[in-house]
Amino acid sequence: MSSTSRPRRGSLAYSPRKRASSQVPRYNSWPEYEGEPVLQGFAGYKVGMTHVIMVDDHKNSPTEGKDIMVPVTVVEIPPMKVVGIRAYNADTYGKHACAEAWTNQCDEALGGRIPLPKKDNAEDALNRIRTLAGEGKVVEIFALMHTQPAKLTGVPKKVPDLMEVRVAGGSIADRLEFAASMLGNEVNVDNVVKSGQYVDVTAVTRGKGTQGPVKRWGIQVRKGKHSRGGKKRHIGNLGPWTPHHVRWQVPQIGQTGYQQRTEFNKRILKISENGEGINPDGGFLHYGLVRNRYVMIKGSIPGPNKRLIRMRPAIRQREHVERTPAIEYLSVASKQG
Repeated sequence: MSSTSRPRRGSLAYSPRKRASSQVPRYNSWPEYEGEPVLQGFAGYKVGMTHVIMVDDHKNSPTEGKDIMVPVTVVEIPPMKVVGIRAYNADTYGKHACAEAWTNQCDEALGGRIPLPKKDNAEDALNRIRTLAGEGKVVEIFALMHTQPAKLTGVPKKVPDLMEVRVAGGSIADRLEFAASMLGNEVNVDNVVKSGQYVDVTAVTRGKGTQGPVKRWGIQVRKGKHSRGGKKRHIGNLGPWTPHHVRWQVPQIGQTGYQQRTEFNKRILKISENGEGINPDGGFLHYGLVRNRYVMIKGSIPGPNKRLIRMRPAIRQREHVERTPAIEYLSVASKQG
């Protein structure tokens, strides 16, 4: 007699399924990089989806060299501003922030996010970080950057989103001087990523509130013969009588969605300075018109329209030949139906 086997419903890798503490995603790891100092991240706001026709340039693909239709997601990315530098040291308990320097020209809109730092001498703070770096007490340098949603017409907020972006490449002294050269200035997405590159995209998914185990975990709806009293969307049982305890692996009702998720190896197909050639008739649904720089990413990404999207260079990408995408057609047909 054959033994029956059925995989469990829903991956436990995403547990606990609770609401994200912030809409600004956080990265705990960054890709290794050797070379001149660079920023390893950028952020924008999700616009919507459309499709393009491009030449398939993947080697050994069944459709290599032929035209294929590809769904794409548009992310509007105005320039980000570097307002601070944060240095980290390390001990047996991990990495800790040890010093930071802020620019003297912080935007007033940033005051809606955090209490604006006092207008101290930024050069004195930088010299303190240089001293710590010279003593070997600094292991990481991060740039404190914020978005500028006030420059967007599709996102109904003015308060910037503040985040840390790692500075990689060269020695600690080189990273510090690179970050100091950008302090108080705007940075464009072209300085961080380029067309054809692979990135990791992180965002907070669409929230669905409290849902039952069928939608939350994908369990099977019980048959009428096996379920009396109309309880067809319940699990069979909560577990054994002994031990007298419900295990956390048992699928139950709870929060669904609004959780941070990262999609690896998403290819950037196009980076453009303005959205004149990408806006569909009537604008994107639930967003409107793109008026700033935008990035076109192959496939779908987490989150609803207007959600903050963070990107970093792909951390799981092996060596490969970077190819410039050949886009032959971009759909600008109305999305209104």
